Amino acid sequence: MEKWFEASGTSLVAICISAIGIYIAVIIFTRIAGKRSFSKMSSFDFAMTVAIGSIIASTILSKSISLLQGIVGLAIVYILQISAALFRRFKFFQKAIDNTPLLLMDGEKILKDNLRKARVTESDLRSKLREANVTQMSQIKAVVFETTGDISVLHASDDSNLEEWLLKGVKR
Repeated sequence: MEKWFEASGTSLVAICISAIGIYIAVIIFTRIAGKRSFSKMSSFDFAMTVAIGSIIASTILSKSISLLQGIVGLAIVYILQISAALFRRFKFFQKAIDNTPLLLMDGEKILKDNLRKARVTESDLRSKLREANVTQMSQIKAVVFETTGDISVLHASDDSNLEEWLLKGVKR
């Protein structure tokens, strides 16, 4: 416990330099790769965000990982993310990388089999409906478990129909 507050001046300077260096590298790589680098549009994007955070933390706090090694690791992760984004244009790679959105409710009807597949409870579903300000079941047009793990609630207070284009690619 007595070592919690111990640090040499050299180690503190190394942490500061590593933090500044890796921060600049993240900014540069994100400018090159684009804003998608930190989006949560697919599970692959989420994994990228976690990987970047891990590399940043390891580079800043670990004595065994140099700043150069951290920057190279970041570069590789960004290259993989850019490559995945390009390859996702092909159906085969898109199916391999992305999850398929899943319909949890079709109008007022709860699709219990799909809830089980998504491992979403009815309590979770009710919570999302409340979060979306649904006050009556008749307002619900569709509820979709997105590829990111988010739940989208499509609802309207009138009797308008849901355009099928919005559900294109959603597994029923």
